[in-house]
Amino acid sequence: MAIMITDECINCGACEPECPNNAIYEGGVEWSFSEGTSLSGEYTKPDGTVVDADETHDAESEDFYFIVTDKCTECVGFHEEPQCASVCPVDCCVDDPDHEETEEQLLAKKDSMHF
Repeated sequence: MAIMITDECINCGACEPECPNNAIYEGGVEWSFSEGTSLSGEYTKPDGTVVDADETHDAESEDFYFIVTDKCTECVGFHEEPQCASVCPVDCCVDDPDHEETEEQLLAKKDSMHF
């Protein structure tokens, strides 16, 4: 599963620097696949969709920190547990039930972004 940030977020920012994939952004901030990864040019996402890794995308939340699901690997391949959840003072970094992935899928996603 990817991790998501609930609306109980207090916007403390503790989670953002902990993410090895740069998948966490402050509310209202645009994001791209290339930020914090080895990606540039065309990138094929795990679902087969081809995107421009350098293209900026609108913020997924205007009010709270958010996690880009397509960049989140639950820290698999980097740490034993999701670092955002381990540092969150209000426990609002939780499993996203809408985005279940196996450990193998998460490792493949990590390997595709960091080469």
